[in-house]
Amino acid sequence: QVQFVESGGGLVQSGGSLRLSCVASGFPFSIYTMAWFRQAPGKERELVASIAPAAPITNYADSVRDRFAISRDDTEETLYLQMNNLQPGDTAVYSCNKYHADDTSPWGPGTQVTVSS
Repeated sequence: QVQFVESGGGLVQSGGSLRLSCVASGFPFSIYTMAWFRQAPGKERELVASIAPAAPITNYADSVRDRFAISRDDTEETLYLQMNNLQPGDTAVYSCNKYHADDTSPWGPGTQVTVSS
C-alpha cells in the first residue's frame, strides 16, 4: 500500500536550517508530481512546494520561495526539502504526498518542525 515516512524535523533557532526527507513506497514514485505540505496548530494544511517528474519543474508557496528547495531522488523514491533561514512562522508538522493527494495515498505521520525566535 502507499506509504510515506517523513524525517528530519526538529527544534531550531530563527535563521537556522533543516533538511527533511520522505521515503515513499507502494506506487510508481518517479511518474508522480510530489509535494511537501505543512499544517500549523489550528490552521488548514497548506502546500509548501511541489516538484514534477522527469525534468523537474518546481513550485513554491510565496512564503517559502527563495528559502526552501524541493528535490527528489527517483532511484531511492525519496523526496527532500531543504529549508534555510527558518522563521517562527514555519513552525508546523511537515508531510509529503502526491501533489494530487487522494484517498489512495493516506498521509504519513509527518515530521515536526519548531522554530524558536
